[in-house]
Amino acid sequence: MRIGTLKESYVADAALFDSRTQKVWLAIAAALLALFPFMASDYWLYMACLVAINVASATGLNILTGYTGLVSLGQAAFMGLGAYTVAIVQAHWNTPFVLNLLAAGAVAMVGGVIVGIPSLRVKGLYLAIATIAASFITHFLFANLAITGGTGGISMQPARVFGIDLDTSFRLYWLIVPVMVLMLLGAANLFRTRIGRAFIAIRDRDISAEVLGIPLLRYKLLSFGLSSFYAGVAGGLWAYFFRVVTPESFPLSMSIFFLAAIIVGGMGSILGSILGAAFMTMVPELLKLVFDLLPGGIELTVFLSPVRLVVFGALIIGFLVFEPLGLAEMWRRTRRFFHLWPFRN
Repeated sequence: MRIGTLKESYVADAALFDSRTQKVWLAIAAALLALFPFMASDYWLYMACLVAINVASATGLNILTGYTGLVSLGQAAFMGLGAYTVAIVQAHWNTPFVLNLLAAGAVAMVGGVIVGIPSLRVKGLYLAIATIAASFITHFLFANLAITGGTGGISMQPARVFGIDLDTSFRLYWLIVPVMVLMLLGAANLFRTRIGRAFIAIRDRDISAEVLGIPLLRYKLLSFGLSSFYAGVAGGLWAYFFRVVTPESFPLSMSIFFLAAIIVGGMGSILGSILGAAFMTMVPELLKLVFDLLPGGIELTVFLSPVRLVVFGALIIGFLVFEPLGLAEMWRRTRRFFHLWPFRN
């Protein structure tokens, strides 16, 4: 236990930031996020926006898989629902981006609740297969419905704020990153409530949770709904970022990417969602760098996509075997070491 963190009330014990040090680091992080776009190049602004979108979606999956214990391989499908909702609403009604993102989250939430209905009867591998089926169904709908533009998809106009088009990475940064921060704070606060603790109880032992009076179906569907809402909003941000939405934009491999992100980062941890999504987003960039350094780098780039999937699989296996709690636990161990450094035995 850290020195000077004695709690004298329940409110203090339940506080999200329980020490002055945490608040100082939070202020420093906020200042760095605000200064980053003025110092970074276009490439790093692009990567920062992409990382923020992936962090938002990975946080949603962590709510479902990491905290509630329900395996899902349908995160890309729910992101697709959100992205298409934003594209369709933007094209037909040109409503404000805030309403579009909320609509994207709502549509994805409905889809998540529908997919989550089998979760009372099946779990583990069987539930994962059910969510894979959702991915194939949504892909079929995206490719064949007239409203989605068929295989050609939908092109959309950029988001507008006070008459300013958010058509560059610098401008989009001020939309995507604040939304991500709000979603992270919402997830962190969720697990200080009765609902979040019910999710954790279901994950640890669902039969015991039901005996204690927690209605399993209601909370499992709520977990699916919240996770899908996060994915839908992330999909809406993705649509504003790329401004072209097609059925091929959200393949099954994207769902595997997010599952790998929360395993590598640390399941059941908000910090794990951040670290895992950031790490896995940068892995393809590191692979590109390695391929460019090899002889015949241009020809080798055709193997980048299959190699990326192999690396994702290897990272999942490696972390499950050697560090099941992921990067978040490695960070916590480092912090614990320096709490008493240099006064360690």
